[in-house]
Amino acid sequence: MSMTTGDTPQRPVWRAEELCGDSGLATITLGTEVYVLRITRTGKLILTK
Repeated sequence: MSMTTGDTPQRPVWRAEELCGDSGLATITLGTEVYVLRITRTGKLILTK
């Protein structure tokens, strides 16, 4: 899903709940690095390597 606001360049918008699914975890890669995105019980996001 993408959104635009005024003159702001368009960029992707992702819902963390959709990325993480029922497990609350998502694996994200950047080049050769692997990261884990986690939704905490209090609804915060943690990105770890």
